Amino acid sequence: MLRRLSPIQPESFEFTPANLEWARAQMTKYPEGRQQSAVIPVLWRAQEQEGWLSRPAIEYVGNLLGMAYIRVLEVATFYFMFQLQPVGSVMHVQICGTTTCMICGAEELMRVCKEKIAPHAHELSADGRFSWEEVECLGACTNAPMAQIGKDFYEDLTAEKLSALIDRFAAGEVPVPGPQNGRFSSEALGGPTALAGLQGEEQYNGSVARAVRLGETIKRIDGTEEPITTPWLKGKGGDAGATTATKDGMNG
Repeated sequence: MLRRLSPIQPESFEFTPANLEWARAQMTKYPEGRQQSAVIPVLWRAQEQEGWLSRPAIEYVGNLLGMAYIRVLEVATFYFMFQLQPVGSVMHVQICGTTTCMICGAEELMRVCKEKIAPHAHELSADGRFSWEEVECLGACTNAPMAQIGKDFYEDLTAEKLSALIDRFAAGEVPVPGPQNGRFSSEALGGPTALAGLQGEEQYNGSVARAVRLGETIKRIDGTEEPITTPWLKGKGGDAGATTATKDGMNG
């Protein structure tokens, strides 16, 4: 996806004293002569200061880190976390448009953005408070379709749910991020399917069970060995008491 700098640019950029101190501290995390390794966090702080990355900001970071401007630009244009155009003052919506999200309805989410924010990506809304864009995979495929708003993921979206989220942001609310369909995380929509038969039974660890069967021991740093004892290890029909492994075999 082609990413270009905005045709409208400010005259200059300079870190605030606090941000400059922070950036110099980041540079000390790397060996002498390797300060350029701090380019991503320093660019991120520049974006946080202004809301987006302008050409003067990119050149400022290049001068600070001793990098050619084109090298900093390569980083800024590669990662979608960096905004090369002015963004809305209230929210910027990034709609994932890669395969899984597209199959699950990302085009409908983009339609909502076109209707409620602006007809084209990277355009500001009429009041300057909102903006949107399509981005590559954000890594939440199980919860497709999804969008990143600011730094947060809003997942399991529908056109109606995204429209409601935009309205809530416009009203000054900050909706709870994460799945928007009642899921806790990224578990199967129909409930757990793997190891479902073990629910409600006592805790069981197959790796520990194998170690017990083989009579393995724990080797201490002083060279001594201690039998593996697992007071909670229990299989179906097993003894609820402690199970201890020794080199001679198993003792209940």
